[in-house]
Amino acid sequence: MQPKKVRIIGGIWRSRLIKVLDAPGLRPTTDRIRETLFNWLGQNLDGLRCLDVFAGAGALGFESASRRASAVTLVERDKKVFANLQANLRDLQSSPVGTPIELVQGDGLAFLKRQVSASWDLIFLDPPFDDETALGSAVLEAGRVCNGLNGGRIYIEAPAGLELSTIIGLLPQWECSKEMTAGQVKARLFHLRRD
Repeated sequence: MQPKKVRIIGGIWRSRLIKVLDAPGLRPTTDRIRETLFNWLGQNLDGLRCLDVFAGAGALGFESASRRASAVTLVERDKKVFANLQANLRDLQSSPVGTPIELVQGDGLAFLKRQVSASWDLIFLDPPFDDETALGSAVLEAGRVCNGLNGGRIYIEAPAGLELSTIIGLLPQWECSKEMTAGQVKARLFHLRRD
């Protein structure tokens, strides 16, 4: 069976394809959701340090690098999925971008816990939907390490049935500025409250 592929929708790598393995819990962010997300964020991510915590095939992180983020780190725990992530980066670098891209093989939550407070500008959280504790713990840590005072944002993909109040309970100083539902997925973008 051939691996599924998704395309990068904007920036330097626009229309390039990345491979997605068929692995438990792996659910790449759809083109439709990514297009909406990067309309929310702006097409150019110049100067932003981006962290893709549950990277999978790397769609969100590579999309950020394609749009000129200043640095992108992608974290993936599964060894086979990580090997695919490395292969995707090698394929993309036939057309280099100026963005430094770091791939980290390891647990996303453990990686977040090691980060200095307010050290990231944009954090993507898209954990496997069957791991209920991963999302809650990752949201708490993301609120600590995202540089909200300088306009940092946290993007969260979760099951469509997860109430906004559940996430707000974990991020009390943050508010949801944008949200959309696509099938079984609810996508939300958060920024620090300006009270």
